[in-house]
This record gives sequence, structure tokens and C-alpha cells, in this order.
Amino acid sequence: MASFIIEGGHQLHGEITPQGAKNEALEVISAILLTAEPVIIRNVPNILDVNNLINLLSKIGVRVMQLNDHDYQFRADALDMDYLGSQEFVQRCAALRGSILLLGPQLARFHKACVAKPGGDQIGRRRLDTHFMGVQELGAKFNYSIERGVYEIDANELKGTYMLLDEASVTGTANIIMTAVLAEGTTTIYNAACEPYIQQLCRMLNAMGAQISGISSNLLTIQGVKELHGTEHTILPDMIEVGSFIGMAAMTGSDITIKNVSYENLGIIPNMFRRLGIHIDRIGEDIHIPEHRHYEVASFMDGSTMSLSDAPWPGLTPDLLSIMLVVATQAKGSVLIHQKMFESRLFFVDKLIDMGAQIILCDPHRAVVVGHDNQMKLRGAKLSSPDIRAGIALLIAALSANGVSMISNIEQIDRGYEDIEGRLTALGAAIKRIQ
Repeated sequence: MASFIIEGGHQLHGEITPQGAKNEALEVISAILLTAEPVIIRNVPNILDVNNLINLLSKIGVRVMQLNDHDYQFRADALDMDYLGSQEFVQRCAALRGSILLLGPQLARFHKACVAKPGGDQIGRRRLDTHFMGVQELGAKFNYSIERGVYEIDANELKGTYMLLDEASVTGTANIIMTAVLAEGTTTIYNAACEPYIQQLCRMLNAMGAQISGISSNLLTIQGVKELHGTEHTILPDMIEVGSFIGMAAMTGSDITIKNVSYENLGIIPNMFRRLGIHIDRIGEDIHIPEHRHYEVASFMDGSTMSLSDAPWPGLTPDLLSIMLVVATQAKGSVLIHQKMFESRLFFVDKLIDMGAQIILCDPHRAVVVGHDNQMKLRGAKLSSPDIRAGIALLIAALSANGVSMISNIEQIDRGYEDIEGRLTALGAAIKRIQ
């Protein structure tokens, strides 16, 4: 296992460009199974989760050609159907959270699928009910194999229908969309997730010949077609990485420009950082964060204490609450962080408390942060990354701290952030990877 050694207290300077969006990449790369024709996907991030999905597709028989560092051509014209049901395939899926996104394309094109409980972050229960109920309404039938510990799913006849999702699950919506595009008739999905990455998936599928309307809303209408063809698609910049860099700049008192952020697709994110007192300048498609010696948490209009909570898009993505919590430790004022969606995502705050942060963990979902106003810096510590977003939050804390920190289990960070130590070193950070 690898670790980061970080010498904190260095100001950073320069420009940094966000990678392609991890969550979009997992969706659109899975969608290549819907056609036998070549599909070119550009701006693919070189991160562990995406690379593992590409390797899994290659094992299935997808012909993968890497055109350059971040562009790929995929062709799923000669798949090994026996491997799709093999125990090795199931075991690989169980180790990769994004593998659940192969469910919809398998059902739509091959009328059968094999699904194991996927792995990924240890951030609490992440149920699959929305995925399963949605494809069942389209005609899929489930059988649970106790011996293999997997769901075996058949869908000899997929027919469009109306459905109201029990939650606006992003991956659940993606799977239902990918199943419905080749189903007979019209499918209407109400309470669909409408994140920019779902919008991107829909646009890519339409470019492949699908008929999806209502894109960017929570009411999607899909007219099934007989087959899809190849296309080219470019992945958006990763909004979570953009938010991570905003928080990192504020915490380290750095002057940083974040390039090519696709500002319109950031939604509420810039304004939520502004509530923490962070000054953000938009320059075209770039964001400039000036040096912050102090930043003060805003209050609500009635003078009550600021609270930040996650919500389905266009609300605040839960993936940024860990970063915002860390940023609040050096703000002037107090803020309540309310993580509604995952019951274990705030359990990394004990590590921040050990670093000197003033945080009250009220329960698994709520934490009150009392900011230091940069009067008392965090101190270096020995840390471990429990998940991708907590990992990057701890890295931001270590970069701002006095002294040296070590973060272990950084494979979690590698799952979502491309060459993070190299890119931050180029800005002036003192960070190195050790085995």
C-alpha cells in the first residue's frame, strides 16, 4: 500500500486544469456496450476506478484502443458472452462500484445480466433498489443465486412504461435510461436524476440514435429504438475536482487559477463556497481564487447560523461536503454540515479533531464546525483515507497544516484523482508518494 508524505504550510501558485469527470466517465464508458460500432470518448480521466472499468470491458471482449493519454476508442462487436456470466466477471464487478452501470446495457442489448453487490467507498449503505425496480418495470426478471451470491437477470422482452422513481438515484437513472433506449415503446421516468453527467449520457445516447427528450429535467421521455450506432463524445471537467481545488486554494492561502471548468455545469457549487466567505472570480470558463488571509462564514438573512447540506441536483452534491467541512475549520464563524445521504461519510472528522480542528460530531449525519479564522493552524498528523472524498479533504487539511503529515491508504484517492501529487507539486506543494 502507498502513502503520501506532506509538508504543510506551503502557499501554492499557478494554474491547474481539472480532469475529466469520474462519474460521467463511468456512465458513458458503460454505454459503449449498447452498440457494435466504434465509440470514441475523449477527456477520459486516468484514475483507478475508470481504468478498472476499461480493463473489465477489455476482459469481456471489447476492443479498446487508446488514442492518446485521455482519448479512447471502444468497439463492442465480438463479446465473450460466457465470460459475462463467469465467476471471474462477478468477482471483478464486486470490487468496482461503477460496474453496476453495466446492468442496463447488458439487459438492453443482450437481454440478460449478472450482477454482484458492487464495492467502492465505505460511506454507508448504498442500496440498489432503484436500479432493480426500474428495470423490473421494463420487463426484467430477477433470480438470486445463493450459491454464487449474485443476481441473475433475464429480460427477453423489454417494454416501455411510466415509472416514478423512489429516489433520484444518479446511477439508477443512468441504468434505467440505458435499458429503456432499446426497449419497445415509450418509457417515461419521473423523479429522474438530472445531474450534468446524466445530461451528458442522454446527449451521447441521442447522438448514437436514441430518442430521449426532457434532458436536464427530472421528467425524461424515451422512445425506444431498434439499435444504436457509434459516435464521438467529450467528457465534462470534474466538478468535484473543481470544488476540491477551490477549497485547497482557500485553506492554503494560495492564488490559483482553475482552467476550463465548464462554469455553467458547476451549478450551485461556486455560491456554496462563497457562503463560506471564499472569493471566486469567474474569467470566461476559468475560475480565479485569490489569496485568502481570512474568510468569514455568512449567516442566513435572519442572522441564524449557516448550514450546508447535500441534495439531489441542482442542490449541492454530497461529494463536496467533506471538502467544505475541512475548509470551514479555518473560516471565521461556525457552520453546521448536514450530510443527509450517507450515514458514514462524516466519520473521518475524528482525524481532523486530532489535527486541532474544533468540530462537534452531533450524529452520523451532522457536524458543527467552529472555525479558527486562521489564528490557529491545524497540525500535522498520521492519517488514513477512508474514501475518495474524505481522502482529498484530509490531503487539503495536511497541505494547510503546520508540520508533516502522512496519509495512508491513498489508493482511495487514486480512485478519483489523477496524478494528484504531480499536479499539486507543480503548484508548489511539498508532497511525495512512498510505498
